[in-house]
Amino acid sequence: MAAPLGGMFSGQPPGPPPPPQVLPGQPSLLQAAPGAPRPPNSTLVDELESSFEACFASLVSQDYVNGTDQEEIRTGVDQCIQKFLDIARQTECFFLQKRLQLSVQKPEQVIKEDVLELRSELQRKDALVQKHLTKLRHWQQVLEDINVQHKKPTEIPQGSLAYLEQASANIPAPLKQP
Repeated sequence: MAAPLGGMFSGQPPGPPPPPQVLPGQPSLLQAAPGAPRPPNSTLVDELESSFEACFASLVSQDYVNGTDQEEIRTGVDQCIQKFLDIARQTECFFLQKRLQLSVQKPEQVIKEDVLELRSELQRKDALVQKHLTKLRHWQQVLEDINVQHKKPTEIPQGSLAYLEQASANIPAPLKQP
């Protein structure tokens, strides 16, 4: 089976992380979800980690590499993935519940976050508009240069070939398509 993920990232001691402080009566990742059987001292995060390890182990297991029954392998992998997805959904529900509690207890915090998101979106869109304006100015200048060249008949050399050469000198070459 795969090694535990604790200590994988720099600055983390090996082993499980210390449990966070929980106020009495508040649900946490340390408490079992109602109706879900959990081993003692098991957290939702621990179960998510172990189910991920089980998924990974089932994909690289020697039993599966040596090739037994393909249907049995598929069933085992599907069960591991389904368990991981179920626990991931439970984890997502936990965080959604916390988000709901935050929005009820501190609605101004949610509004601040929304305002920050809207500001960042406006900045991104302003940058995009500026990029398009820059391109637009460039092409307007190209068109203006072409029009100026056409409006100066006194500078046009005699002969139709010379006129075409001068008129096409400032026109960018078309891009070749593969």
